[in-house]
Amino acid sequence: MSSSFQIQQSETISKELPHNIEAEQGILGSILLNNEIYHDISDSLLVDHFYEPVHKTIYEIISTLISKGQIATPITLKSYFEVEKNLEEIGGSNYLVRLANSAVSLDYARNYARIIYDLAVRRGLYELGGKVQYSAIQNDIEIKPEDLIEETEKNLYQISERGTNRNNVQTFQSSVEEAIELAKKAFEKDSSVVGISSDFIDLDTKLGGFHPSDLVIIAGRPSMGKTSLATNIAFNIAKSALSSDDANSSVLFFSLEMSAEQLARRILSEQARISSNDIRRGNLSENDLDNLVSVSKEILEIPLFIDDTPAINIGTLSSRARRLKRKNGLGVIVVDYLQLLRPSKTSRNESRVLEISEITQGLKALAKELNIPIIALSQLSRQVEQREDKKPQLSDLRESGSIEQDSDVVMFIYREEYYLEKNAPTPGTAEFIEWQQKMDEIHGQADILIMKQRHGPTGNVKLSFDAKYTRFANFVSKDHSDSYE
Repeated sequence: MSSSFQIQQSETISKELPHNIEAEQGILGSILLNNEIYHDISDSLLVDHFYEPVHKTIYEIISTLISKGQIATPITLKSYFEVEKNLEEIGGSNYLVRLANSAVSLDYARNYARIIYDLAVRRGLYELGGKVQYSAIQNDIEIKPEDLIEETEKNLYQISERGTNRNNVQTFQSSVEEAIELAKKAFEKDSSVVGISSDFIDLDTKLGGFHPSDLVIIAGRPSMGKTSLATNIAFNIAKSALSSDDANSSVLFFSLEMSAEQLARRILSEQARISSNDIRRGNLSENDLDNLVSVSKEILEIPLFIDDTPAINIGTLSSRARRLKRKNGLGVIVVDYLQLLRPSKTSRNESRVLEISEITQGLKALAKELNIPIIALSQLSRQVEQREDKKPQLSDLRESGSIEQDSDVVMFIYREEYYLEKNAPTPGTAEFIEWQQKMDEIHGQADILIMKQRHGPTGNVKLSFDAKYTRFANFVSKDHSDSYE
């Protein structure tokens, strides 16, 4: 450590941490004279935001009294401080009277609350800096630098968010006005889609788009196309965000199974209509290569962010989502897939069912906190394969209880063609001719079975699916020459 840095550090330590005693006195005095002021500022001003220990105690007692429906005045607080030595040092119970005499108006109280909060944030940042320095010089081989960074980011977010939450209690009038505003927006769009559009017309019509704070589960057996559908939806949303120049509609894709490069290759395959396997093997013509380069330039600026950390835990996922929302804005999160997530580091659950419950509750809480939809993919149990009817049911969700309970929407991907193809009869037989007719009828079709929708109807939606390019599209009947739009 350089001597100049040591001098700067010692000078910083020698300075008193930022605070404003007069502002603290003014706001406490105002509350003691008019308890209604407490209700106006209590959501943003917490006990820990005060610097002076006595003021912390006074504010805490005020909070306790008011929460019990009692009145907080110098007289009602006096008995609590008869044995409070710290208060005696600055004038005893007379100090409470002096506080009341320093009261300010409601507008000033709001300004003082903001000053106290801002200074508390500065102190928090200073203390966090000290913790980071201390942790960084420890030689604990069990703690990785990446863990320190994640913990620091989490603490930083907590400092920035603490005390900034708005009052969640709303009048019925404000709730009705918000509902009317959403209805007006839907009417002006000449569409039933109020939420974020997936660009799949029938799916958007059924769901009304993806709505803020919703947890949406897309489930299916292997090879049904879960990742493909999620990738298609994520790309469509991000592309729309780019065209509308809306940074708050960017997409964060947590790919726990595939690498970022593999996911990008899939998107290139979908958009350029070149087989992903051909791209991987380099089995391309010059036209194919030119097409790939052209498509890549078109989609390069799309606000789609990919995190391919394997076995990420729900706490780290939440921390990274908060960071991206703070820095870049965020509209949708996609998780591929739920069963590969881990519970938080502090969790000691031995039951996988309890772990999944913690994960789904964490995702739902994050969706509400960030006010965005979260789309999570989920595996289905093998019991689907043991039934003659392969259409999945809610009970087929692995560790289904919490997934079904915490989600707002549950939809399954079902491709009858996949199962029919596996059971082809002997060529040339009558059964084969019948089988071939059925295959021709359902070729390239996928059913999206909406089994749960908390605020809307359930039912089925048809999409087209091109397995070669892992691409879903709007379904068009066989009467048209092309089933893709």
